Amino acid sequence: MKRTLVGVLLSLIVLGNFSWGEAQVSSTPDYAKVFPQNRLNKITISISKADWDSIKIDMKEKFKTDFGKSPFPRMGPPNGERPNQQGFPPMSQDGKRPEGFPPQRGGDGEMMPQPMGTSEEPRYVACQVEFEGKKWHNIGFRLKGNSSLMSSWGAGVYKMPFRLDFDKYEKSDLYGFHELSMSPAFHDNSLIREKLASDIYRQAGIPTAQTAFYEVYLDYGDGVQYAGVYTMVEVIDDTMIQSQFGSSTGNIYKPESTFQRFREKEFEKKNFKKEKKFQDVQAFVSALNDSSRIKAPALWRTNLEKTFDINHFIKWLAINTAMTNWDTYGAMAHNFYLYNAPNRGLVWIPWDNNEAISTNDKPNFPIPEGMPEPPKNFRMPNRGLSLSLKDCPKHFVLITYIAQDPVYYAKYLKEIAAFRKNDWQATKLTKQIAEYALLIKQAASKEKAPYSHLTNEKSFEEGIQSLQKQIGKRATEIDQFLAEKPSGK
Repeated sequence: MKRTLVGVLLSLIVLGNFSWGEAQVSSTPDYAKVFPQNRLNKITISISKADWDSIKIDMKEKFKTDFGKSPFPRMGPPNGERPNQQGFPPMSQDGKRPEGFPPQRGGDGEMMPQPMGTSEEPRYVACQVEFEGKKWHNIGFRLKGNSSLMSSWGAGVYKMPFRLDFDKYEKSDLYGFHELSMSPAFHDNSLIREKLASDIYRQAGIPTAQTAFYEVYLDYGDGVQYAGVYTMVEVIDDTMIQSQFGSSTGNIYKPESTFQRFREKEFEKKNFKKEKKFQDVQAFVSALNDSSRIKAPALWRTNLEKTFDINHFIKWLAINTAMTNWDTYGAMAHNFYLYNAPNRGLVWIPWDNNEAISTNDKPNFPIPEGMPEPPKNFRMPNRGLSLSLKDCPKHFVLITYIAQDPVYYAKYLKEIAAFRKNDWQATKLTKQIAEYALLIKQAASKEKAPYSHLTNEKSFEEGIQSLQKQIGKRATEIDQFLAEKPSGK
């Protein structure tokens, strides 16, 4: 009997049908397992005390501050839940920072609104990943983000955004996914904006990364601690392009550019990195800024559309503006990808949506000690563009040129109306929000400092209520805007 049992086990191992709890390499992404839509997954990330110490040294070098000892005040949530909102100096409509705030410029003196934080990526360390009873060893782990990371780090909050790279040290994957991004719902007491915005985009026809809710447990060398609800986000250049476009043969970029001019350093390549070929984005930027826009607008549109899927971008712009999102192009020169899709040109892909569906009201913005009082007409953060686009800073030329072109602006208005009719329905969205809230409510209730950005037991419920209120409020604002029959700039 014993020999038979041993023989069976050996056979199973040889055939690859038995696992001792160690991870197996997969070939096809298993979305149902890694990105389920109707359940809350659990994942545990463990790193050694020595590696955590090395992260602290690296972050001190990059941020010039120790963990929990930031000279910057902690930024409060901008989404209407609490009054003590704080942040970094905003921009005026012409792209200039308030007088007294240090300027941030790109090459040639050009205004470049930059995300708060560091331009360098934090270092990778090895971690162990536990998921559904299996363990993955020697997986790459690094912190990520700009203002979200800087604020969390300085405040001593362990619930920080991070990325997992299963191929960093050796070939591996999590059921077909080689890289994964983890969003901690920074600035979002509802904990669901990242997922809700991503789902809204895809439901409206905008290719966007898949997302799923996770209970995350972190061990930084002193034992496992519950870090609350995260949203796992599919990485664009890993699986999303192939899954949603059916091909990944074109260049994938993660730009930080306003598109006023082409600078290679502003167009980070995520694939074909050894090939220093940027002709596709160079052609796009050149066509966008060509003088024919004024002299021969029809020719300008024709040439632009040869390089860039402008109709797709206009649809994204309409949706993004309708639901509000200040942390992307139009306010900040980041949080989007470009994919050169066959027969389409460059296609816009949204990214990092935790600030979406925020209020468009002027928030309370306490000025950090030592900073000068800004003028009254400066551009506040935490506000999306107005529906008319008239307040878009001029240096975000892709939007300002659309607003100035009668043909493109008419398409923009049409897309706003279609989105309001087909997707931005209060009954539908509040039901979707309620389903998400029910799914993560118990997990959210267990969040505790310093592994949470929630400030008290009511924060989550208040965040959900504020989000539901914003859905209806924004619907009314869109209806009023469309009733006015607006014209372009």
